[in-house]
Amino acid sequence: MADPKGFLKVTRRELPARRPVDVRIRDWKEVYEDFQKPVLERQASRCMDCGIPFCHQGCPLGNLIPEWNDLVYKQDWHGGIERLHATNNFPEFTGKLCPAPCETACVLGINQDPVTIKRVEAELIDRAWQEGWVKPQPPAVKTGKKVAVVGSGPAGLAAAQQLTRAGHDVVVYERAEVAGGLLRRGIPEFKMEKRHVERRLDQMRAEGTVFKTGVNVGVDVTAEELRAGYDAVVLAGGATAWRDLNVPGRELKGVYQAMEYLPVANQVAEGVLAEPTITAEGKHVVVIGGGDTGADCIGTALRQGAASVTQLEIMPRPPEARPGHQPWPTYPMLFKVESAHEELDAAGGPRVYAVNTLGFVGDENGDVKALRLVDVEGPETGFKPIEGTEREIPAELVTLSMGFLGPQKEGLLEQLGVELDGRGNVVRDLDYRSSVDGVYVAGDMGRGQSLIVWAIAEGRAAASRVDRDLQGETALPYPIPPTARPIA
Repeated sequence: MADPKGFLKVTRRELPARRPVDVRIRDWKEVYEDFQKPVLERQASRCMDCGIPFCHQGCPLGNLIPEWNDLVYKQDWHGGIERLHATNNFPEFTGKLCPAPCETACVLGINQDPVTIKRVEAELIDRAWQEGWVKPQPPAVKTGKKVAVVGSGPAGLAAAQQLTRAGHDVVVYERAEVAGGLLRRGIPEFKMEKRHVERRLDQMRAEGTVFKTGVNVGVDVTAEELRAGYDAVVLAGGATAWRDLNVPGRELKGVYQAMEYLPVANQVAEGVLAEPTITAEGKHVVVIGGGDTGADCIGTALRQGAASVTQLEIMPRPPEARPGHQPWPTYPMLFKVESAHEELDAAGGPRVYAVNTLGFVGDENGDVKALRLVDVEGPETGFKPIEGTEREIPAELVTLSMGFLGPQKEGLLEQLGVELDGRGNVVRDLDYRSSVDGVYVAGDMGRGQSLIVWAIAEGRAAASRVDRDLQGETALPYPIPPTARPIA
């Protein structure tokens, strides 16, 4: 608890201002301006003496939210980051990218704006890096055990850091040329600058974790070689099998999956490429999909100089207030205006709901030039088309941002012979063990497409089970069992 009367004294929820739209779309820097420490400390004081902190229920990591809010309010920032790091290896990732189910579960949020939990978290870790409080934590004793982690996204990084600190020799395999997974190549720079990822990787290297990039496990290294060379293997490759759109014209040039488009833009922003191989410059862009990935495509297209951007979503427009069938403290599906949406509004681009794509129209060169769509009813009616609403809109670049269907099956998973569930995810037991001895599963590869906070929680939990199986006991925390389901 912070100030017992803080929520009565400070009734207004405050967040840092976003940089002006016309300024920020000219660069790739993060969109938020600096937040003054006294303002943040006042915001932390709003954390109530609520008896049962439902924010814990909302956070898969079990973050000790009231404790570090209290410490920030009392200006003990060093103590605050110690409590935050006790449950979360990478608060800068969650502080910038998590949709904050903790805030929708905040008790104050029943009848007021909730505490700015996510912003306190982000400012805490930024201050900790500035002050030099974040240091490598190499193990005091080595176990002699070797563990391979496949995938360097948030689940793989969390598992690797925990296991390295427990004394094991950990090697992380990443098929991209750099480590970080979608944190590095999928998330645009304007949402999280890649320096945040790189300094965590530097910390992990200093602790003893080894990264082998540009290695496609299942191709460059076989599953048999991997199992023979390590005492345990943690699969954390994510849900990378994207959902496609089977409509006429899908083969036309200019129709791309979001994860074909976004990584190229990130490589340009990082200076790896001089020019993007896929660009929205001067084109009419259509983004299919209304989620976070769609918003990433919007912001990227506008920064590349798109002539226009339109976002399409098959679901109806969500409500702006919590509906009755999504009561507190569950995570409600609400209409959001993220920074990219604000930029889209400024550019005059529409967000069109309750429409379905019928197909793409091409020109004589095989390039897409238009998209055919229709209004639909639903989802109760199965997205039934509404007669007389068919129309075409200009589309010279289309990005498909419709989510993922589980992990890639070809290669590693086929070679391992792991059991898959009905959704195509890798089956695991309560200890994150797959059906193959010595092979564990964490994150989206076992859970399906989910949130970054779940990935970190599962990486930490899987590491605890690996350590216990290898050593007979473990001091690593076990935050969440795999049978728990996400609330978002």
